[in-house]
Amino acid sequence: MSIIDDKKFIWHPLTQHQVHPNNIVIKKAKGAILYDENNNEYIDAIASWYTCMYGHCNPYITSMVSKQMQNLDHVVFTGFTHEPATKLAKALIHILPNNQRKLFFSDNGSTSVDVAIKMALQFHYNQGDKRNKIIAFENGFHGDTFGAMSVSGLSVYNGPFKDFSLDVERIPVPNDSNIDEVKKQFIDLTSKGNVAAFVYEPLVQGAAAMKMHKAEHLNDLLKIAKDYSVITIADEVMTGFGKTGKNFASEFMTQLPEIICLSKSLTGGLVPMAITSCSEHVYNAFLGPNMEKGFFHGHTYSANPTSCTAALASIELLNTVEIQESIKRIKDSHKTFISRIDKHPKVKSTRQQGIIMAIDFNIETDRYGDLRFKLFDFYMSKGVYLRPLGNTVYILAPYIISEEQLSKTYNAIEESFELIE
Repeated sequence: MSIIDDKKFIWHPLTQHQVHPNNIVIKKAKGAILYDENNNEYIDAIASWYTCMYGHCNPYITSMVSKQMQNLDHVVFTGFTHEPATKLAKALIHILPNNQRKLFFSDNGSTSVDVAIKMALQFHYNQGDKRNKIIAFENGFHGDTFGAMSVSGLSVYNGPFKDFSLDVERIPVPNDSNIDEVKKQFIDLTSKGNVAAFVYEPLVQGAAAMKMHKAEHLNDLLKIAKDYSVITIADEVMTGFGKTGKNFASEFMTQLPEIICLSKSLTGGLVPMAITSCSEHVYNAFLGPNMEKGFFHGHTYSANPTSCTAALASIELLNTVEIQESIKRIKDSHKTFISRIDKHPKVKSTRQQGIIMAIDFNIETDRYGDLRFKLFDFYMSKGVYLRPLGNTVYILAPYIISEEQLSKTYNAIEESFELIE
């Protein structure tokens, strides 16, 4: 492959090409390892944006998909159905929170959130209750399409488009100090009767540098939302499928969401797909004798059989004893590492939820400041792929990562303390 052609033709995501024109050529990936064109190895300690949780090119997933591709490639999902979709639906409903009953297919995390927002808005509209406001957390991130971007709070992503957004009210993420104030603000907003939905990342805000909040505080807000008939939308695109210690972060709350957004590790990182699941309560609001009451949203590749097969294989792996034991092993390893470095003078704070672990360095810096790139280059020189965000470095590694690979990742982070001035 020619890096010259990359520079000539390709526009990469989240990249300022004038300042950072170079990209590393990855030619192969297997298990927890990425290989570049010079055969250098890098531990993928963030599972390529939390997708390849069962390892790159997992042989079980690829074998199942290979068989499927010989039989049915793609078929329109309006008027037709197929076994990969129905098998996946049955398997996914079995492990989702027990109020989820229907699945709607789309393409990626952003579209799963757009679908959820449209469902919530039309849910009220179909009942003659036209609600136009949405509540979301400050610093949340839900994607880059317009609906998902509207409910996201990171201006570095959506600043140029703020005048084109939906009507969104942002509230602080609750903590021990502000929970009473946040609850009061939430009641003040929802009691007006014009709030259609509350969109949130349960327990962990991924793009906000793995900021975490307590289940009991979120549960309080979900109860208030239910009291005022506000549709609750859990964005589990990042947290879903075991990363928080349960299959879904929503399982830590007694108040379950009406709608759940899924993508990323849904297909084990092999192919793109997203699902928006919902309760019977939401689904029934779209039933009626008139076509206009139905949900008129569709994607060309909805429920692609190859993607459905990859997702079904991934769920089967998630349910295995081996993967569940690996999740526990990684959680325990993180705890041990945190106890080792928690009091280091270069460490401001640490946090963990399941296999998600984050460290804040004791330095102030911009999200995409020079320190971020300095740390990135250092970790790559040590054979570890991490993507620092500001003064935060986090690990969200594949479930199949070995203890030796975890140890190498921890050591690279510990050695990087010397870069903090």
